[in-house]
Parts: sequence; C-alpha cells; structure tokens
Amino acid sequence: MSTKQKMENAADKLKGKAKEAAGKAAGDRPMVAEGKAQQAKADVKQAAEKVKDAARH
Repeated sequence: MSTKQKMENAADKLKGKAKEAAGKAAGDRPMVAEGKAQQAKADVKQAAEKVKDAARH
C-alpha cells in the first residue's frame, strides 16, 4: 500500500469519526450513521490494499 493511500484512508477514517462525534453531540442520528459508514468504507479500502500488497509479495 502506498503511503499516499494509507494517508487518504486514515484521513477518511478520521473524518468519519469527527462526523460521528458531531452527530452524537447534536443528536443527529443520520450524521452518526454517515460517520460510521465513512469509517467502514475507509477500513474496507485499507483491507483491500493490504490484500493487494500480500499478493505482490
């Protein structure tokens, strides 16, 4: 996995955590769900990159 992709995935996960926290603070359930979904998406992307890296070695 390239460093750029790692940073992008980490940034997406961080944005998702922030969105989830803001949603919880505001009592906005859809925003909480969006934040959790964004975090899950980042995790899936990261896992896919790890599989690609394992296949290369």
